[in-house]
Amino acid sequence: MAAAAGRRPEAVSPQWAPPQHDPVGAAAGLGDCEDTPVRPLCKPRGICSRAYFLVLMVFVHLYLGNVLALLLFVHYSNGDDSSDPGPQRRAQGPGPAPTLAPLTRLEGIKVGYERKVQLVADRDHFIRTLSLKPLLFEIPGFLSDEECRLIIHLAQMKGLQRSQILPTEEYEEAMGTMQISQLDLFQLLDQNHDGRLQLHEVLAQTRLGNGRWMTPENIQEMYSAIKADPDGDGVLSRQEFSNMDLRDFHKYMRSHKAESSQLVRNSHHTWLYQGEGAHHVMRAIRQRVLRLTRLSPEIVELSEPLQVVRYGEGGHYHAHVDSGPVYPETICSHTKLVANESVPFETSCRYMTVLFYLNNVTGGGETVFPVADNRTYDEMGLIQDDVDLRDTRRHCDKGNLRVKPRQGTAVFWYNYLPDGQGWVGDVDDYSLHGGCLVTRGTKWIANNWINVDPSRARQALFQQEMARLARESGADSQPEWALDRAYRDTRVEL
Repeated sequence: MAAAAGRRPEAVSPQWAPPQHDPVGAAAGLGDCEDTPVRPLCKPRGICSRAYFLVLMVFVHLYLGNVLALLLFVHYSNGDDSSDPGPQRRAQGPGPAPTLAPLTRLEGIKVGYERKVQLVADRDHFIRTLSLKPLLFEIPGFLSDEECRLIIHLAQMKGLQRSQILPTEEYEEAMGTMQISQLDLFQLLDQNHDGRLQLHEVLAQTRLGNGRWMTPENIQEMYSAIKADPDGDGVLSRQEFSNMDLRDFHKYMRSHKAESSQLVRNSHHTWLYQGEGAHHVMRAIRQRVLRLTRLSPEIVELSEPLQVVRYGEGGHYHAHVDSGPVYPETICSHTKLVANESVPFETSCRYMTVLFYLNNVTGGGETVFPVADNRTYDEMGLIQDDVDLRDTRRHCDKGNLRVKPRQGTAVFWYNYLPDGQGWVGDVDDYSLHGGCLVTRGTKWIANNWINVDPSRARQALFQQEMARLARESGADSQPEWALDRAYRDTRVEL
């Protein structure tokens, strides 16, 4: 059957149950787009604390010593910022930017609550609330079986690459120039200030080595190899830590190549363009997401293309958050071109995640939310009694919520809390999630991330600049992934 031969008709507008509006958020406007002073986007000990965030930002770019150096860099850079207000407080460039409407946000009501929506012309869909922390929903049948198979086929035609990111020589060289006081480093890692480094304290801040997932066993093996822990109890005193030569960490990590099962993420992926000129099914899916989210077309159309991911047998993705907070040392990847700022790091700013399951998985492969709907959140509590809730190869069964992959089902959630003024607030710690170990068969998923800059003014400037470039460039201008246009008229026998 030719899946792409006919187009699925799309509804002009979704028929929503009347949403509950936040009167404070709905009334908040941008005014003349003067950005308010930037507040910290995370609580001090949350999953996106500065120490955690910078480890996550470099992902697997650095081995252990360099990750620690990066933590110290931010630690020292967070001193007196009165002389430089940071990239989000500085002027955003000449000319007024347009006022942006408040971001829409679907109410969860209660776990298990269902509502009917019409996202396509010929059928109804039902949205079910899976959790309130994070605000997480499931939509069975969001994609047809034919659409799922077509996405997989287009991804295979384009070719997939290994998802794991490895260090760059330039990054390692930059980190190598940093001077580190081991005493300050010890104090940064010693979160309970008892003068002793427990395994869970080290893992909480240095969970990523040179592309590998650090486990208690990994840390103890490293301690033993470099003779850092003479009594072998897995705990380092201040004296034992000061006696270490951090260069030994470098040597150890360089000499131990990680197997695929030891990586933070064991998968392959590619990107499929969904903008103007893309395959009509890809365009239809993006328009369906637009109706689902009720966000402005500018925000959705200017977000990342569709990421398609394949997890083979043994594939996994340890628990993580999809979006990073923006500190003065960072900038959002999607708005960096219009920021006119020089900052050392960038991060993905993803207001929402829409995840599609493209096939039924024979064994494993669930999406786990380890702390969904917990009464409280404590990052250090993620590792207790040798159980690391972030470890999706060994402890997925201990997570609070697991979503089984079912072909055509979509799940979506918000990665940020609201700020009370209709825009992006703190990163939601409870959005921590991962891909459980695939025990049998292959798992195919796709991700639509909706990008929003926590700086409302910078997002407005970005949208204004993209509109200007589109007007000046005309119809012949296409994004860098425009090669996907070659697939727009593909007819595939499925």
